[in-house]
Amino acid sequence: MAEITRIFDLLDHLVENFPKEDMLAGKVNGEWVKYSSHDYYKYAHYLAYGLCEMGLKKGDRVVTMSANCPEWNFIDMALAMSGLIHVPIYPTLSAENYEHILRHSEATAVFVSTKMLLGRLRPALDKLEEKPTVYTLANIEGEHRMLEILKAGIANRDKWMEEIETRKREIRPDDWVTMIYTSGTTGLPKGVMLSHRNLCSNFLAHAQVNPMDSSCRALSFLPLNHIYERSLNYHWQVKGVSIYYAESLGTIQQNMLEIKGDGFCAVPRVLEMVYDKLYAAGKDFRGVKKWIYDWAFSHGRRYDYTLLTKANIFYQLAQWFLDRAVYRQWREKFGGKRLTVITGGSSIQPKLVRLFAAAGINIYEGYGLSETSPVIAVNDPAHHMVKIGTVGPVLSGVEMRFGDDGEILTRGPHVMLGYYKDPQYTAQVIDREGWFHTGDIGELVGGHYLKITDRKKDIFKLSAGKYVAPQLIENLLRGSEYIDQVMVIGENEKQVAALISPNFNTLHYWALKHKLHYRDNVELITLPEVHEKMRKVLDEYNSSLAPHEQIKQFRLVTDEWTPNNGMLSPTLKLRRGPLAEKYKALIADIYGKEKPSASNLFSAFKSVELPTMPWVKKN
Repeated sequence: MAEITRIFDLLDHLVENFPKEDMLAGKVNGEWVKYSSHDYYKYAHYLAYGLCEMGLKKGDRVVTMSANCPEWNFIDMALAMSGLIHVPIYPTLSAENYEHILRHSEATAVFVSTKMLLGRLRPALDKLEEKPTVYTLANIEGEHRMLEILKAGIANRDKWMEEIETRKREIRPDDWVTMIYTSGTTGLPKGVMLSHRNLCSNFLAHAQVNPMDSSCRALSFLPLNHIYERSLNYHWQVKGVSIYYAESLGTIQQNMLEIKGDGFCAVPRVLEMVYDKLYAAGKDFRGVKKWIYDWAFSHGRRYDYTLLTKANIFYQLAQWFLDRAVYRQWREKFGGKRLTVITGGSSIQPKLVRLFAAAGINIYEGYGLSETSPVIAVNDPAHHMVKIGTVGPVLSGVEMRFGDDGEILTRGPHVMLGYYKDPQYTAQVIDREGWFHTGDIGELVGGHYLKITDRKKDIFKLSAGKYVAPQLIENLLRGSEYIDQVMVIGENEKQVAALISPNFNTLHYWALKHKLHYRDNVELITLPEVHEKMRKVLDEYNSSLAPHEQIKQFRLVTDEWTPNNGMLSPTLKLRRGPLAEKYKALIADIYGKEKPSASNLFSAFKSVELPTMPWVKKN
């Protein structure tokens, strides 16, 4: 197998080793449109010729704003082999952030998938003195289409073929290939510059952990503009796994059923929602059926990857019975296969990992950052290198150590080139010895497994001088079926408190059982019985916390915290600043302070007949 040191080396790798008919697939008008490995190779090259014909130069920055689709990959590879810098951005940012990214990156071209996304970007584009050329994947009146670039590439292939081949030969592994703007929780995003070596070294290393192979199909639904899903996208390609792009987050189960998928990449929040639906389903059962269903949950919460080989015969028989009675039914909702699910971005509750593993859905929890391309550590159930409650052993080729204050430091080929136009901040996070300072606090469990305990900047001090790590407490509290989201507060205060967004599905069921009457959720959270119930829930968790960490007071809120309303980052982390501002009246009330005054569209690629490329063997 040829060495993969630049991301576009994947194209030759696929054509030579995995000449399959459904390398990439997306839904168009309710039908799966599939692209072969050979199609992928050709579309990427013809787009590269077209980019040259349109006058784009090596080093130009090109922004993409698109839903997940096969065409995203064609653009990505075309940009990489042309020596252009790919700048993918979230479709949910503010106009201020869009303007900042377009100005800061000095983008010369923008690819946008739909009219709706173009509408979001338009206010920022209108403020620019020098406007980048916009190309759309969808057919939008008055706009240039990406199809124009493809057709220009086909028409001028003889003109630009040798130029692209020359550029490919000249591109080195350490050359800059992409810029990821970190979403962050405060301030304007920073441009993380990543090289081919950064990306390739990382996805080749974590691909070794995944048991999926070229007979498998993966479903992709997390945004490809984020380095986490993008790296998994490369990871699946190097293994020849077919990639199907979900229509939306709301169609994950349906799409998995349609393709009979073998796995996907998810954030913990998605898995929490699946867990909640499975748990809620059992509330309608009665008699023996309910008893068995509840047993499946209690059994699953005690599951460990190493338990079956050590457990007594009664536990093994229970696992066998429950798999046939309950767990197999769950898998059939997602296509029927035992699944490989990669998760990261934030901590996942151990009870979810245990239950899903018992049900034949293996969770590969990992950890990393955009600046580390991204994976630093990941659990590996397939090779028995897994410990629930940690993010697993450090990845092959990655160095890791702890600072004096417990901060995780890492060094190796995965560490970014730096922040664009910001050498000063780059020097703050990458020291003279090449160690990148992650800003996360952690520890090693059992000498092998990395455990993240908190975010360095989130740790706060109480007025008595005691330090509190809020993430650790929040992750613990979110283990309750009654808590959806929670933010722990108390900086410079006498005691710790919490703002809680309840799990209203569970709370409604509990209220019904206790015959409570209420008009809506606003009234529900004011009921004394609800507050007493939540107090008991918190007290259960307080018993495992140090006295200064215990939640002394709390307030319930009815709002759902999402990226769309700015309460969560695009990677579903708490945005503490906006949350504190939104609930400043509640926080003031908690601490007895004066309250503030009340002032699926895809381009028509399949309609274009591509000429053959004589130097590439047909499938």
